[in-house]
Amino acid sequence: MDWNLLATQLFGVTHGIVREGDFLRGTVEFDGEPLTVIGTTAHAPIGVQLALAQARAVLDTIAQHPGRAILLLIDTQGQQLRRRDELLGINRAMAHLGLCLDLARRRGHRVLGLVYDQALSGGFITSGLIADACDALPEAEIRVMRLPAMARVTKLPEAMLAELSESNPVFAPGVGNYVAMGGVRRLWQGDLAQALREALDDAPTQDRRAEDGAARGGRRLAASVVQQVLDAP
Repeated sequence: MDWNLLATQLFGVTHGIVREGDFLRGTVEFDGEPLTVIGTTAHAPIGVQLALAQARAVLDTIAQHPGRAILLLIDTQGQQLRRRDELLGINRAMAHLGLCLDLARRRGHRVLGLVYDQALSGGFITSGLIADACDALPEAEIRVMRLPAMARVTKLPEAMLAELSESNPVFAPGVGNYVAMGGVRRLWQGDLAQALREALDDAPTQDRRAEDGAARGGRRLAASVVQQVLDAP
């Protein structure tokens, strides 16, 4: 979905979100309360500049508007694959973004992610997957890597991975599989404004991704392994 159409459905035609290149930023009114919106568009590759711009917007909200909720609009093809960004330390810039979002959560900001188009790789890990909860539109595309790339990394035949993806969400792309694994909490359908209202009302204060994955059958062991570690002497 086009970001402006989504913003209009959520906040009206005078929503106040502005686009600067692939960067989205603005303050909107929702149910009479201000809400910070930060995001990306056009399948943005997340490089040093874009990661730091998002981090700056998060820190500005923490400093200037304590407790204000933050909505992340996610559309990314992953990290920027350029030598310049690697030399500038893209790993540290993306880690900084993740730490800023974590700080916002610790300071009492509700942080929600919404994958409205595409979410891949590190660009998704350091945004939606660090939010209190990450939701998605049904038509969104989510994956960590394509099966051919996964085959090269794991040294397993692509045909084997394709067969595994039929029964195991961990190996398969697609928004439904991320719901099954608990990475995506729910899909927004119908009245999007009402979906946002519900997402804000029941935003979790504890990370429930592993528990959700176990309950939905997509990640059967993660929650139990985490508990075993916590219970270890």
